Amino acid sequence: MKNTHTCPKCNSLDLLSIPGGTTWNGRPNKVMVNSFKWLPVTRLVCGDCGYTEEWIESSDLPKLKKQFGSKDRSIGDGFV
Repeated sequence: MKNTHTCPKCNSLDLLSIPGGTTWNGRPNKVMVNSFKWLPVTRLVCGDCGYTEEWIESSDLPKLKKQFGSKDRSIGDGFV
């Protein structure tokens, strides 16, 4: 949805973008990197079927990699 601007489930163009850090229930849409650092997660929602995707901005990806490391997929840890 982020790149195609179309819902992959129903092909709708009615997409809602909820910026990271936005809260309506008291819980911000963020990922904790450490006890002092949070990264915002942008949520894309189809206005017709409700399909949802979440994205972390590419400029924040190095921070996640530094904290959690890149996994060697050849190890077979069961993560899909």
